[in-house]
Amino acid sequence: MDSVDRTSVTPSKSRLARTIAKVFHIRAVTGVAPVDGNQKTKSYERVKVVDDVSYTNSESFDEDNEKLRLRAATDAFLARLFASMSTVKAGYAQLQFAQSPYDADGIQAADQMVVSELKNLSELKQCYLKNQLDDSSPGKTQMLAELQEQKSLLKTYEIMGKKLDSQLKLKNSEITFLQEKLADANRENKLIEKRLNSSGLLSVPDTLHLSSLGPNHFVTVLRQTVKYIRTFVRLMINEMELAGWDLDAAASAIEPGVKYWNANHRCFAFESFVCREMFDGFNYPYFSPGKGSLPEQPKLKQLFFNRFTELKCMKTREYLARKPKSSLGKFCTSKYLSVVHPKMESSLFGNLSQRNVVKSGEHPETTFFATFSEMAKRVWLLHCLAFSLEPQASIFQVANKCRFSEVYMESVCEEPFLPSGGTMEPAVAFTVIPGFKIGRTVVQCQVYLS
Repeated sequence: MDSVDRTSVTPSKSRLARTIAKVFHIRAVTGVAPVDGNQKTKSYERVKVVDDVSYTNSESFDEDNEKLRLRAATDAFLARLFASMSTVKAGYAQLQFAQSPYDADGIQAADQMVVSELKNLSELKQCYLKNQLDDSSPGKTQMLAELQEQKSLLKTYEIMGKKLDSQLKLKNSEITFLQEKLADANRENKLIEKRLNSSGLLSVPDTLHLSSLGPNHFVTVLRQTVKYIRTFVRLMINEMELAGWDLDAAASAIEPGVKYWNANHRCFAFESFVCREMFDGFNYPYFSPGKGSLPEQPKLKQLFFNRFTELKCMKTREYLARKPKSSLGKFCTSKYLSVVHPKMESSLFGNLSQRNVVKSGEHPETTFFATFSEMAKRVWLLHCLAFSLEPQASIFQVANKCRFSEVYMESVCEEPFLPSGGTMEPAVAFTVIPGFKIGRTVVQCQVYLS
């Protein structure tokens, strides 16, 4: 029997193997696999995982929404709270403003506002304690609350502005009243000063005793002396201008090399000259060293105090007419001849007749000499008072171009005239009014600064 070829009857093993491999490959690609008779796909498993994640995200989203809602409600509650407090503050400010001046209607309206807002605050407190915050429309609630707060603040500022305006009006009325009082006091002082000047008396108490003398009395007399010095200097300058004098040249002759910040400051040079001549020898009892014998110190003080007391109550012209050879008369004669140069007198008055009368020991009754004698009397009284004090007052002046010191000096100008932006310290050009020392007390000298 002929043999049969097996490949022609039964499929070959290799072909079957290839077929099975293809089936498994398809299952692997489609995700179909036999598990206990049930088939599960990979796509189903993926959908299940996505659903789990979506469920978790939904819970987190709801939780965040609840937090945001609670926070918005809290913010709205706080806005209402602060708005109500601002309203209470505005009502209290209105209540205060309505009390002065008294306004019954304003007080009642402010009281109702405050009571109403206190009730509102009480309701807000109860809502907070019961955790019943209004969360229906927190954005709108917060906006309305902020608007209410701004209105309350604006009202408070308006009330404060009205209050400040009323205070300003009150202060202005007080200033006007004080200015009127000051003007009345100045007029009264001028009348008193005019009466004192016309009478030739000093504003020193009549009951003044030697034991009660002090630096303050000396300063009072010094101030009046300076006033009379400046009165005489003004009269002298006026006479020089009428006579056609070159005042710049005259001032330069007195204080050479000084540059004045103002043309009117030339008068300080003439004041310096008059003071220098009038106070020359001030530290000596008789304005000159070795002139006459001196009594013992207690008697010397009493002597000068008696002269001061006698002379301060008398008019200068009457005293000189009655006692032309007195110490004051001799002082006036010597100082007039020293201050008024013959050339000056001849230029001012056209002759030397007045000078000749003074030289003879008499005192002419002219306006020029009368003004001079009033000044001389004040210097003489100041000198008598200086030797009546314990310790005795002494005179001093500072050298030109020395450094300015606020302890010993004061400027005759209201402000120091210094170059703008300069760092140089002011220097003394010359002394105008001398200074004085009374023990440890210093009466500043007046200087002109360069």
